Parts: sequence; C-alpha cells; structure tokens
Amino acid sequence: QVQVVESGGGLVQAGGSLRLSCAASGRISSINVMGWYRQAPGKQRELVADITSSGTTNYADSVKGRFTISRDNAKNTVYLQMNSLKPEDTAVYYCNANIRQYYRSPRDYWGQGTQVTVSS
Repeated sequence: QVQVVESGGGLVQAGGSLRLSCAASGRISSINVMGWYRQAPGKQRELVADITSSGTTNYADSVKGRFTISRDNAKNTVYLQMNSLKPEDTAVYYCNANIRQYYRSPRDYWGQGTQVTVSS
C-alpha cells in the first residue's frame, strides 16, 4: 500500500506565504516525478510545479518567481514554498507522485488535497 499525504494549507492574506508538504509512504521502490497541481472552483486541475528525482524543476508561468518546489528524496517528501500569494492562487492543491513499488510498474498516486485560500 502507498499513501500520499499533503499538509500545510490554510488561509492567508494577499502577499503572504505558505509552505505545503507532501509525504509518500509505504512499500516504495523509487519515486520519479513529484508535483503539485491545483483546482479552483469551476476550473480544471492544472499543474503548478513538478520536480524529478534528480532535481529538475518545471513551473506554470503563473507561479514562476513566486513558488519554489523542492524535495527530500530520503524522506520521499516534496515541498511547495508559496510566496507573494494572490487571490487567484486560491484552490485545492493536490500532490502527485509517480511511484514504483517493488515488482510493479510505476503509476501515479494522488493526495487528498489541501485547501489554500488567499484573501484580498
């Protein structure tokens, strides 16, 4: 069994900061890409940022220069530091991890989501 659990969401004023964490646990052989997605009400889920096991990062244009993704491979954990938050960043943030279990092909796992609300 594999679990992916996010933490760190909440309510913050515009211009403020939040840090999200996501930890994967279970019988994990390796993790390739880990990333953060978000879904605002009435909108499709979109990629915010992702990071490979070697540290290569990728960001949505809307968050470049404000958000930073990082990971701790030893802890199977990915982080999202969000600075200069805007009301349009309000959404449920989901963690995604491409995980290989022992003797199995890799597949994507999703967390349950954490709410981020930015007030103006």
